[in-house]
Amino acid sequence: MSDPNVPESVLKTTNGGAGILSLNRPKAIHALTLDMVHAMTGALLEWRNEPAIGVVMIDHSEGRGFCAGGDIAFLRNSALNDGGVSGRKFFHDEYQLNHLLMTYGKPVVAFMDGITMGGGVGISGPATFRVATAATRLAMPETGIGLFPDVGGGWFLSRLKGRLGQYLALTGARLDGAECVWAGLATHYLPAENLAEAKARIAADPASIPTILRELSAVPPEAKIAAHAADIERLFASSRYEDILAALEADGGDFAQATLAILKTKSPQTCKVALRQLATSLTLPDFAANMAMEYRVGSRVLTMPDFAEGVRAVIVDKDNAPKWNPATPEGVTEDLLDHIFAPLGAADEWKPL
Repeated sequence: MSDPNVPESVLKTTNGGAGILSLNRPKAIHALTLDMVHAMTGALLEWRNEPAIGVVMIDHSEGRGFCAGGDIAFLRNSALNDGGVSGRKFFHDEYQLNHLLMTYGKPVVAFMDGITMGGGVGISGPATFRVATAATRLAMPETGIGLFPDVGGGWFLSRLKGRLGQYLALTGARLDGAECVWAGLATHYLPAENLAEAKARIAADPASIPTILRELSAVPPEAKIAAHAADIERLFASSRYEDILAALEADGGDFAQATLAILKTKSPQTCKVALRQLATSLTLPDFAANMAMEYRVGSRVLTMPDFAEGVRAVIVDKDNAPKWNPATPEGVTEDLLDHIFAPLGAADEWKPL
């Protein structure tokens, strides 16, 4: 049954022992708005203490993706017109949703069928079970628009094997479903034709989720990125961006040269922010501390020149010719990074629900 009080951009239903949240903005590939964040948070809080609900499933209605991210146009408008006030509110409440999912007392199953990027990773990464398909395309592409891999990206990416997280954070590389399983970003790989049966069986028997997903899983094809794992670990070994660029420059291989060409299109500021973000996350005691750190960064990066310029170049004008400021890695000083990561005033710090 659906809830008439929830905006149409999220379909909130229940079936058997399952509470189901279906993202429903197909024309925007289900990109998250503040209303969607609030609708999902409200449903999760309601279901948390509802004895009849044994599992929460997150999926999407029609369309070619699970969730393409956050509402970037809204965030850019905030940066340009209200000094970032509404954008910071979006980050604050979105991060509370991410943390709620991470600490939820009941199993959460996210069906990452299709495009799963940015904010889509933020609502699937914390899930107990993360189901990939042949159509999954997962990425954190924020360095291309002057943002950074937030929504918990610091936590998830920093804890991947080798230096895969640093590679993904800097390049925005897309992983397919098989690669997500190999990397540990997905727990299961299901044929698309098995998704409906999986959802129906989980709703009927929430206690048997591992068995149900195992029975309906397929052996994923070979993970293409695995062939580059050793190169990634070697080339991205440093948390200093200049060292990574130098390693790529010195390596004559096709992979290194292609990767270097990609990095030259990215915001130097964002790349340095991401490397410090991932290194810092590994020192933090829990996911809440990670989200507080990311909120500090987001609050500042939102109104710095690169974000509005990156969105202009990639999404608004589509000329793909951003003029980054600072223009070089050397121009992104340690003092600037210290400022971006510094604590906010006590009243402005992020807190979980």
